Amino acid sequence: MNNIKFAGEEHRKFFEEYICRCREIDEYHMSLIYCLGISPDTRYHIQSIYDFKEGNIKTECLKEGWVTSGSVRVIRLAFNLYTNGTPTVDDYEDTEEMIKECQLYAVEEVFCCGYATYFWEAVKIRYPEFAM
Repeated sequence: MNNIKFAGEEHRKFFEEYICRCREIDEYHMSLIYCLGISPDTRYHIQSIYDFKEGNIKTECLKEGWVTSGSVRVIRLAFNLYTNGTPTVDDYEDTEEMIKECQLYAVEEVFCCGYATYFWEAVKIRYPEFAM
């Protein structure tokens, strides 16, 4: 954990506090919590995003009014690293809407923002065997 680059002191404190609340401390949970700690919005709304007791993500959070263009990227990357998929796609019944949602998980859609440096850190946490 000493080599992890945090966005600031609040990010570091969030990570240290919430990783201990997870059911397991592994690469999946560490990347999820690290990612969700990047944005002040996701830190503040963590209970709307993740159920610590059950260990489940709450995909419906993406439809809440507090979600911004930056926080939606943070959440999508966190969900993708945690589940190895695009879990919010299942929130749609219409095939076209499902495809649109899936496309929002593309690297260009997620990484093209000011959080990209920290997104790389989250990927390195999730896949330490490939991080150099």
